[in-house]
Amino acid sequence: MSEPRLVVFDVDGTLIDSEHNIVAAMTEAWSHMELGVPEPSDVRRIIGLSLVEACSVLLPWATHEMHRQVAEAYKEAFRGLRLLPDNEEPLFPGVLEALDALDQAGWLLGLATGKSRRGVQAMLDMHDLHGRFLTIQTADDNPGKPNPAMLVRAAAECGVEPANMIMVGDTAYDMMMAKSAKAIGLGVSWGYHAIDELQGAGAHLVIDDFDNLTEVAARLIGAPECG
Repeated sequence: MSEPRLVVFDVDGTLIDSEHNIVAAMTEAWSHMELGVPEPSDVRRIIGLSLVEACSVLLPWATHEMHRQVAEAYKEAFRGLRLLPDNEEPLFPGVLEALDALDQAGWLLGLATGKSRRGVQAMLDMHDLHGRFLTIQTADDNPGKPNPAMLVRAAAECGVEPANMIMVGDTAYDMMMAKSAKAIGLGVSWGYHAIDELQGAGAHLVIDDFDNLTEVAARLIGAPECG
């Protein structure tokens, strides 16, 4: 490839199946704050947002201070879940093979996630993924999705033009972020938002698995911008 090209992955719902832990941690946080029990479907909707923003969506009537407190309670609950001997956040099928194939084809790899730095490190430890990603953007260091800052920073760190960057994600937030950053949005169908939402948010394509991701990515570079 004559110019560097970058594939940036979301984490929750794209690379790892973390829904159970996220719902459990939010439920525990609500219990700690005596807020009742959140609807799992509502929690699923906010996966991908930065934590305080997610709490503001779930609790629109609450103050910013309460959103912050719920976020802190969530972090503590999630840390406790990670210590359980049977805790799992499995990789989705084909992730390792797709990362290997992209790397061998000369693509640069990155992450852009609403997780904290601590959460990303725990994920990298769990699945032995250290050294795979040239750029890692988290909600601790950037405005949350769908603000384009994560992708703008990722492109700058890797010396990549936005048109040569693909954002792979499972939510409308990922696709909106890609569109705002003038990158290419590639949706995945197995995550937390429906296919029509991904398409409506600007996904150039939605895939059902990671088979042949390298070929799909090569075709997308140079594809016309979505309307």
